[in-house]
Amino acid sequence: MEETPREEDAPSAIIEFLDYLARERRYSAYTIRNYRQALVAWADTLRGGRAGMAVDFAEADDRMVRSHLIELQRSGRGKRTVHLHASALRRFYRFLLQRGRVSRNPFAGVALPRLSRPLPVFLTEAQARRFLEEPLRQLRSGEIDRSEALRDQLAFELLYGGGLRVSELVGLTWGCVDIRSGVARILGKGGKERLVPLGMVAQALLRDSAAGRRPPAAEPVLPAVDGRPVSAAWVQRRMKRYLALAGLPANLTPHKLRHSFATHLLNAGADLRAVQELLGHASLSSTQVYTHVGIRRLKEAHQKAHPRA
Repeated sequence: MEETPREEDAPSAIIEFLDYLARERRYSAYTIRNYRQALVAWADTLRGGRAGMAVDFAEADDRMVRSHLIELQRSGRGKRTVHLHASALRRFYRFLLQRGRVSRNPFAGVALPRLSRPLPVFLTEAQARRFLEEPLRQLRSGEIDRSEALRDQLAFELLYGGGLRVSELVGLTWGCVDIRSGVARILGKGGKERLVPLGMVAQALLRDSAAGRRPPAAEPVLPAVDGRPVSAAWVQRRMKRYLALAGLPANLTPHKLRHSFATHLLNAGADLRAVQELLGHASLSSTQVYTHVGIRRLKEAHQKAHPRA
């Protein structure tokens, strides 16, 4: 696993850029971590491996860019990682251009290896039901108490029932939830807001969580012991636990619950544009990948059952 670069390894321009992404663009901590890795690696390239030297980002030329990207591939990084590094650096240089610190963006228009878009992995509807019911099964068996079962089931119902990203889930506060109307206001990527309907089960769990009180607007819906929001890593650990208990594949993740949400809606005939809006996708092409999942499933059924297939 690639080591996360230390903050002190990053030149001030990188720190300023990452702060801009966090404060003004509201990028997730996960994205900022990945951007930091890409930017610090580029700064090291510009230093020529000489630690502690000042970095002049304006000195970068096309040859240096090509050499850097080739070296990333030689070091064993996959195509997607190379694309992520290039994207982070392209955006970083746009930031520097806007502030007059460089005269050109050496990463603009750089040629990259083509990416194939893999079909999303998701749970079947039966698997989703089994997974979502596991906290209650553990409660009935006495393995966990009611508050733990309520909290865990609520987390998973919101992920699957609302198609939330895990960063959106842990950032959800009571001020963004309207239980009466059954709608949550979600702050997504780039600070974009969208409204997400809450299912009947999620609404009931939210009412139980509120326990007859009116929680403060800034209070997290899923608080840790210290009152702060739970972390994305906590959600992932809880999901792994219940997957194992339910006898489901261990490689399923919170994001795959989001994939399941979209796939099940489209399989049931939901409008593609509506699903795009629910997911908070900026581009319809990001949502269309889920239609391919449905088409593949239909083809498999056809091949198994049709006499002329």
